[in-house]
Amino acid sequence: MRLLVANANTTEAITELCAAAARGAAGPGTEIIPATPRFGPAVIATRAEDAIAAHGLLSLLAEHAGQVDGVLLAVSLDTALEAARQLMPCPVVGMTEAACLAACLLGGRFGLVTMGSVEPYRERIARHGLAPRLAALRGIALTPQDAVRDPQAVASQMDAAIAEVVAEGADAVVLGGAALAGMGPRLQRQAAVPLLDGIACGVKLLEMLVTLRLPRSSTGSYAPPQRRGTLGLDPALAALLRGG
Repeated sequence: MRLLVANANTTEAITELCAAAARGAAGPGTEIIPATPRFGPAVIATRAEDAIAAHGLLSLLAEHAGQVDGVLLAVSLDTALEAARQLMPCPVVGMTEAACLAACLLGGRFGLVTMGSVEPYRERIARHGLAPRLAALRGIALTPQDAVRDPQAVASQMDAAIAEVVAEGADAVVLGGAALAGMGPRLQRQAAVPLLDGIACGVKLLEMLVTLRLPRSSTGSYAPPQRRGTLGLDPALAALLRGG
């Protein structure tokens, strides 16, 4: 089984963190293929950057279409998830989507802690249909670059944020951020509830979906595009939009 772990920003260090976490979660026989876009924002922190990153991510995925068995979006805003799911001929899972769904299997309500603004996560959780299960959100005043440069400083603030969302009723807590990949075991030592790493959850969910060998939708809003005209796109992405 070949799983593509696709970063949506252009910071290779974050891709490497996600790839290491994915390999740690993967079962025997699962090959992890990390990938970084050729263009786009260094780190996604704004709505504008998220929109720009979607193009770079879809171009990246198109290059791997037909060559992998599943795709994990290694971006905590689940950038371009719905579009990627429609375009790719294999299962596509977002890392935050996977962690939130797993959290719902562990308790009644879950929390999410991240770096920076929480509102995009509130919106994404609502889009996944899980807003009624959300207990609380917290964002610490550090950045993904800080997580790469000084993970201990980030871990200290994350411990406090996790305790706050647990106090507000979270039965499990999602770690929202690709730069937090692999930090779960360190943070779990101080946490009173289970912590969910989106990369690990995404890998296990993809392994299940690939093993089930479910057919692709041939009708409805997720049916593959057919005969869509384009101008100036990468050839592989244009081919997927044509239905090729």
